[in-house]
Amino acid sequence: MDNFGFVRDESYFESFAEKFRIYGSPFVEIPNSERSELPSTRRFSKHLCFELHINTDRGRILVAVQGDTLKPAIVTYHDLGLNYLSFESFFNHEDMQDILDNFCVYHMNAPGQEEGAATLPENYTYPTLDELASQIKYVQARFGFKTFIGLGVGAGANILARYAINNPSKMEGLALINCTSTQLGWLDWAYFKMTCRMMRRRGMCESAVEFLLWHHFGRIPEECNPNVVSKYRYQFANIPNPVNVAMFIDVFGKRQDLRLSRDSATMQIPVLNIVGALSPFVEATVTFNSRLEPSMSAWMKISDSSMVLEEEPGKAAEAFRLFLQGEGYVSPIPKKILLPRSASIHSGDRRSCRHSPVIRITENPISEAVAC
Repeated sequence: MDNFGFVRDESYFESFAEKFRIYGSPFVEIPNSERSELPSTRRFSKHLCFELHINTDRGRILVAVQGDTLKPAIVTYHDLGLNYLSFESFFNHEDMQDILDNFCVYHMNAPGQEEGAATLPENYTYPTLDELASQIKYVQARFGFKTFIGLGVGAGANILARYAINNPSKMEGLALINCTSTQLGWLDWAYFKMTCRMMRRRGMCESAVEFLLWHHFGRIPEECNPNVVSKYRYQFANIPNPVNVAMFIDVFGKRQDLRLSRDSATMQIPVLNIVGALSPFVEATVTFNSRLEPSMSAWMKISDSSMVLEEEPGKAAEAFRLFLQGEGYVSPIPKKILLPRSASIHSGDRRSCRHSPVIRITENPISEAVAC
């Protein structure tokens, strides 16, 4: 095991691969020429998490898998300046542990955003947001899950939304945090463009750090949790591959409108639309909400927070749990969670249940799961 908690013993890799059926069943000896495809493992919460590179039509991407691949799937996608480790505090929270016991989480990383990634060549054409979204189908094919629940933040939320628009039959629901549905205005576009050029030339200079703080905390980060702001100021200042991050920022700045309309073409799956009250994306999520079908969506603003999963993981976990229950998944819930009267499901509105060997399913899952 190295300084970062990665296991390097190849015999361990082989037994781990056999357990999760990564290379098929029964397990076949892997030639030495393919040893580079073996996964690295690390401890993520109390659950083992292994990392694996997957080939797509736009290059290789890193996916970190947390849990048993035979269980229902949750796919996460991160925001700008971050990678899948930004979900660590959320999935470490005590209220998420039973969900981890009953689901397998696939943490996707945008190209070149993972720890230790090599700097992308200057002539590399970074995938557009639609192309990043299309890479999800390679993850589904690699691990064999047909449908999943999406959990995305910021740029990652936009990417998951794009995949859902084009592939509604492959998704069961979306929990999106700080999600935008429109393209940038001219002033913001110019700010993105200027920042990308600066990061390519000067690395993580003060202006680049301030841009990322602005993206995550708004124009006055001093109003947010000072400990969280200080943590991310240090983290952003020490990003090891600013060129890669600049490329990701650039494609997010060039994003096109999602072209959703409540009256014509909108999301065909349930959406939980969450934003922090101090986030710069409050108005963007309101606009996004106005484009969704009211009967299939819910908008939630969490007070005193900007980076919701970091600052209010308990509230976010509670909302996510109730969202899963509304989709027919039931797992034990803490007694502190009470069902609002308005959330009860009438017999005529019951959804078909999800069939799972590991999760108890009921005809009316939310009402039977309430602990009074």
